[in-house]
Amino acid sequence: MTVDIASITAEVQKESAFVRQILTAIETAIVGQRFLVERILVALLTNGHLLIEGVPGLAKTKVVKSLANLIDARFQRIQFTPDLLPADLVGTLIYNPREGVFTTRKGPIFANVVLADEINRAPAKVHSALLEAMEERQVTIGGTSYPLEDLFLVLATQNPIEQEGTYPLPEAQMDRFMMKIAITYPSRDEEREIMRRVAHTGGTKALTPLIHPDDIVRMRALVDAIYLDEKIEKYIIDLVFATREPARYGFADLGRFITYGASPRASINLVLAARAMAFLRGRGYVVPADVKDIAPDVLRHRIIPSYEADAEGITVDWILDRLVAETEVP
Repeated sequence: MTVDIASITAEVQKESAFVRQILTAIETAIVGQRFLVERILVALLTNGHLLIEGVPGLAKTKVVKSLANLIDARFQRIQFTPDLLPADLVGTLIYNPREGVFTTRKGPIFANVVLADEINRAPAKVHSALLEAMEERQVTIGGTSYPLEDLFLVLATQNPIEQEGTYPLPEAQMDRFMMKIAITYPSRDEEREIMRRVAHTGGTKALTPLIHPDDIVRMRALVDAIYLDEKIEKYIIDLVFATREPARYGFADLGRFITYGASPRASINLVLAARAMAFLRGRGYVVPADVKDIAPDVLRHRIIPSYEADAEGITVDWILDRLVAETEVP
């Protein structure tokens, strides 16, 4: 089958023009965080979900809310706490004694962009309800299932400090997130600019919408059409299988540091994310750089390090740096 790459690229360049507008608009309100904005756009374009880890005060909530405003999406922030109930998330049935009937009151999960703040502070039953929404794109209230919006994105945050009173997410639920990204402190110059912009008592002005959620859903078909060469497919398979059988792929010394490698969802999501990265860069085809840039975020939460790795201070990011840097590129 012949693929008209030039035609796809022309369409991608036309449709992806909004990306530069969004990045410019975000930069007028928030200093830095371009990396986070791009990853959220990747998740939106691929119908995935995002797990964000970072210390408090890095503008995670502000970035998500600002981006939701720019795409004219309904935004809900849910603070996860130990006493949170599934009904607080998905909704519940309310009895009307006058009419003798139950009516459904939908919860905050019925939005386009849901920020699950400090997700690891809620108990397992809440995680289960959220998992149904993420995986099935529906929620169940009183035995009745209700579909969620076509544009539905969960961005969950975790605090890497203060682990007392938390409920760590099981590996099976972590695997449902398309990507896990780590947000770090701003640079010295960025922090000075943050001080100049934010250190005042006035509020911030809401950003004007640039695009509609239906436009994002429509663009997903174009992302799916982006060309992926067989050599790139093999490269993705090599990266994922190197986490499972490191010795076979020239990483014999890494075998003792990995208990479990990435699941098949990693291969699927890496293809989707690489295509979305090509879209953001205005190309109708995937190049190895797209895969290399996004691979750590797709694989980070899917590799379980061994006790020996923990004992020697070997992190998952260190392992991924080796795999991405040294796996043969087509």
